[in-house]
Amino acid sequence: MKFAREFLANVLVGGLLVVLPIYLAALVLLKGMQSVAALVRPFTALLPAWLPAEHLLSLALVLVVCCMIGIAVRTRVGRVLRERMERSLLEKIPGYTLFRSLTQRLAGEDRENAWKPALVEIEEALAPAFIIEEFEDGRFTVFVPSVPTPFAGAVYILSRERVHPLDVPFTQAISSISRWGSGSKGLVAAMTKAEH
Repeated sequence: MKFAREFLANVLVGGLLVVLPIYLAALVLLKGMQSVAALVRPFTALLPAWLPAEHLLSLALVLVVCCMIGIAVRTRVGRVLRERMERSLLEKIPGYTLFRSLTQRLAGEDRENAWKPALVEIEEALAPAFIIEEFEDGRFTVFVPSVPTPFAGAVYILSRERVHPLDVPFTQAISSISRWGSGSKGLVAAMTKAEH
């Protein structure tokens, strides 16, 4: 019974971590479209009546604004403003730092050392994990995800001898975990190669 409750909780949390960001993004997009509908209304008369012009123009305007913001944050001034906003506001939102780190890793931006794939020794077994941080004395904080929900799990502080960093892409490690361990041969091979 306890196993069933834990499994159900892990599955529910994993599903929420996938559905919630998509839902929130869609909600923000729809709200943005409603906000700019009045701006595009004069232009809808120029388009055919059968075309849902107000919705299409609203969506196009919101996407253009998003692209412009995306371009702006790539400039030096934009980066400074974004970092200030993250520190003063966004990092206080629970889970924001986690999602930012994960999306940066999935996008291939490796500015942080966090979430480096590893295999860790727990009891008499190896478990796929991610290195979150390294202590000055050589120990590691590692996150050992649940299967098949890679964004729920347990955090351990382990000695250097029990942590085996892997030279594999983040997406390969996540893929192995979400497929119930299928593909773990590649992770073990990366560990063996690194040790020789």
